Amino acid sequence: MPQSSTPAENAAVSPSAPGTSTRNDGKETAPGPDTGHATGYKPQFARTLSRFESFAVAFSFISITTGLFTTYGTVLGSAGPAGIWTWPLVTLGTVLVALVYGMLASRIPISGYSYQWASRLASPVLGWWFGWVSFAFLAIVVVAVDYGLTQVALFPLLDITYTATGGAVGTVIVLLLQMSLIIWSTPITTKVNNMAVGAEVIAMVGLTVLIAGAVLFFGKGDWSNLGSYGTIPADGYYGFLGPFMLSALLGAFTLVGWESAANLAEETHNPKKVVPQAMVRAILLSGGIGMLFLIVITAGVGDNVAALTADSAPVASIIESTVGSAVATAMLVVVCIAIFACGLVIMVSNSRLVHSMARDGRLPFSETLSQVPRPTGGPTWATLTVALASVAIVAVFSGNADALPQLLGAGTLMPAILYAGTVTLFILTRRTYTPGPDDFQLGKWEKPVVAGAAIWLVLELCIFMIPSDFRGAQQYALATLVVGGLLFASVWFTRREKLVQQPSLDGEGLIGDELPADTKAAPAAGPDTKAAPAAGTEPRPEADAL
Repeated sequence: MPQSSTPAENAAVSPSAPGTSTRNDGKETAPGPDTGHATGYKPQFARTLSRFESFAVAFSFISITTGLFTTYGTVLGSAGPAGIWTWPLVTLGTVLVALVYGMLASRIPISGYSYQWASRLASPVLGWWFGWVSFAFLAIVVVAVDYGLTQVALFPLLDITYTATGGAVGTVIVLLLQMSLIIWSTPITTKVNNMAVGAEVIAMVGLTVLIAGAVLFFGKGDWSNLGSYGTIPADGYYGFLGPFMLSALLGAFTLVGWESAANLAEETHNPKKVVPQAMVRAILLSGGIGMLFLIVITAGVGDNVAALTADSAPVASIIESTVGSAVATAMLVVVCIAIFACGLVIMVSNSRLVHSMARDGRLPFSETLSQVPRPTGGPTWATLTVALASVAIVAVFSGNADALPQLLGAGTLMPAILYAGTVTLFILTRRTYTPGPDDFQLGKWEKPVVAGAAIWLVLELCIFMIPSDFRGAQQYALATLVVGGLLFASVWFTRREKLVQQPSLDGEGLIGDELPADTKAAPAAGPDTKAAPAAGTEPRPEADAL
């Protein structure tokens, strides 16, 4: 069984920077065949994720079931039923951002995604802050998702009255279950996720058809709701940062996390090709199914807009009133599974991020946090750390009956900041390299796509930073920066050499040696192992078809 490696052992491959070797004249060069590692890391994870599983990771993190069941009530309260029409706008903007991410993910397919990209394209210090913002986002969004599981699905399914204390206890239990599964086995975790994705797609499509039929043929709804403001005054509805634009929370909270496919690049076969496609396809499928579901569920509101706006689980109530309690109960079971899988993938992604930063020695207790006892299991201490961080967030919100809306706001603002920073990073560093034949490229569409992504992110940041509705989210973001500053200071004074060491782009690419799927008899690749050819290096046309 392969032994886990420490940052010190990783550095032994390249004393100056990951992915480089040093010549007699002191200059860094691309690693030769004797290094065995295109990035300077020993492979610690088995590559078990196929094309579908990479897509499933991205799709499950998005989880339209999670997003729509969790945020639909918030949209009814802030913009009324007509607020659903911001969904296509958010979908388009998100696809543009994902295409930019795809170019970065193909160029540097390593666990840690934006942390690694910023570290290698700009500086390790900037990369550290990218990593910290990513950690803060993932730590709170998994709490928002698991709170949603208890409030809008599990408690209604079990006919339990929701309370602040009950929601907090239920969320902690779910977090600990997810943590245990991740540490135990990556293949089993992905199988659970695959089943959840299949069930979610079938259930959402089937439910959409059933509700549409109930509205069309049995009059259990009102199509005029699609343009209704509900309980929201019409005055200034479509104004800049008015109620209509604030409803972008619906799509902005839901259509995030697709980049988790990039965070698991080291566990994916042929990631340079597979990961960009997985991210975009997950957004497109989620956007299409989500829009159809929003249309029929909004029609199913009928004349109960005011009552459902005050309902803690309006989607469950609409399903029951349109297609009956039996279907509603069956759907809630699927929703519980889908939301659990969504939180599971989020925690997986965060554990890989912490592992990646610790592998570079850029966190306290890095030697411990970077350990991977088994290549088919999660990084034990990194997973435990991210789970406990989320439990601490639950403790902060445990006495708040309105915790879910505040968590949703924070879980939306943080990724918007991260996406904006990453797109800016791409723009500022684009001229420093020439894409290789196996890199994901957009050809003549690159400039308009990048421009569109930048415009959308500016608009999104305005929506979630200017209105007072998101002050709670902004306070969380500021608090994480303060905590991050303290942690950064600790790393700076104890591990400064790790933060000033600039990784080189020479020889950038996949980790050279892939562990086989069955790793029981496969030794870890050492510094004398010959480099295996990087997966996904066949020449491709300038623009990849998605």
